[in-house]
Amino acid sequence: MLDRARAAGLVRILVPGYDRASSERALELAAAHPDLLDAAVGIHPHHAGTATPADWVAVEALAADPRALAVGEIGLDFFRNLSDPDVQRDGFARQLDLAARVGKPVIVHDRDAHAELTDALLAWAPRHPRAHPGVLHCFSGDEAMAARLAGVGFLVSFALPVTFSSNLGPRRAAATLPADRILVETDSPWLGLDPSGRNEPTTTLRVAAAIARLRDESAEVVAARAGEAYARLVS
Repeated sequence: MLDRARAAGLVRILVPGYDRASSERALELAAAHPDLLDAAVGIHPHHAGTATPADWVAVEALAADPRALAVGEIGLDFFRNLSDPDVQRDGFARQLDLAARVGKPVIVHDRDAHAELTDALLAWAPRHPRAHPGVLHCFSGDEAMAARLAGVGFLVSFALPVTFSSNLGPRRAAATLPADRILVETDSPWLGLDPSGRNEPTTTLRVAAAIARLRDESAEVVAARAGEAYARLVS
């Protein structure tokens, strides 16, 4: 899979954690493939309810590791509610505070929590030392939400749903956002499969092509700017 990504011209891939073990594994993968992979560490809202005190301490230590370039995937998910919403809120606030302390951007998961999450990020962003405090992962909100958060420095990342004509909010956001605020991603392996039943890093080429059509630009330009935006995010 990594060979296919290299052959397709991908230059950096960020591998996020979703709990303690996957965060440790993300760091191991980045260390094993430093030419291509970067790592993020964090506890996903789905796993906030099962995280132990030792897990939180461990993830805080991992976030301070120089090899971790971001804190994530963190956020709120009120669609599946695999963790109690209040536990999700506590975990999200805890990791926002952590990211501000270690000076690293956040990778934010948001499902059916648009208003609450937007308010939390707008209140938190001024505390962060970076111009780009984070990225809205697999964006599912609307044009107004994207514009508000881009206005305080957040990047907005799109996955395969931006190719669906019914997905009006993300499509309008992708068409109208400032060009330097856009990232592309896969959310692999879960979100959207290709005809062979796979979703892997090369899927980002399809996402870039879809955004290019929405913006009346070339896919090469969209991809190049996404690379530049990613470099600014983690540098």
